[in-house]
Amino acid sequence: MKSSSLLALAVAAAALTAGAVSAAPVKYNIDPNHTYPSFTADHMGGLSNWRGKINSSSGTVTLDKEAQTGTVDVKMDMSAIDFGHEKMNTHAKSAEIFNVEQFPNATYTGKLVNFKNGAPTEIDGSLTLHGVTKPVKLKINSFLCKPNPMNKKETCGADASGKINREEFGVDYGKGYGFKQEVELQIQVEAVKAD
Repeated sequence: MKSSSLLALAVAAAALTAGAVSAAPVKYNIDPNHTYPSFTADHMGGLSNWRGKINSSSGTVTLDKEAQTGTVDVKMDMSAIDFGHEKMNTHAKSAEIFNVEQFPNATYTGKLVNFKNGAPTEIDGSLTLHGVTKPVKLKINSFLCKPNPMNKKETCGADASGKINREEFGVDYGKGYGFKQEVELQIQVEAVKAD
C-alpha cells in the first residue's frame, strides 16, 4: 500500500474516532404534559401518608450517549402544588409551609451519572426549595429513549426516586405535632428532542 493511501486511511480513522468521542450532547425539552414531580409525606407521625404532585414544570435534559454524560435542569411552579384536596393546597402555598408568594419556584439541577447499558442510573444534583439549596441524589429506576409513536419525535422518559428531609429546607410545619420530616420523591418525566 502506498504511503499516500496509508496517510489517507490514518486521517479517516482519526476523524471517525474523534467523531465518536466528541459527539455533541443532544438537548431535550421537558414535556410538561407528561412530567409530574410527586412526593409522599407523613401526616401526624404515622397516622397516614399524604401524596401530592407539582402540576407545572419545565426545563431541559442534555444527553451524550457516546460520552455517557448528561445534565438535568428543571423548574417547578410551586403554586401548582396539588394534594387532591383544595384546603390542603391553599395551606401548602401559605407562608406557614412553602410560602409560594416569596418562593414561587423550586429548581433541580444535576448531572446524569453511573451509566449502565447506555443509560444513566443516578442523578447527582441540587434541589433549591423555599430559598434553600441542598444536594439531592436521585436514583433512576428506569430510563428509555425512543421515537414517540404518536408524534414521531425522539423522546426520553425516566422514573426517578429519592428522599429529602424537608426541615433542612426550612419547611418543618407539623414537626411539633410529631410529623416526620422525611419526604419520599417520585419523579416521572418525559422530554422531547429539541428541533
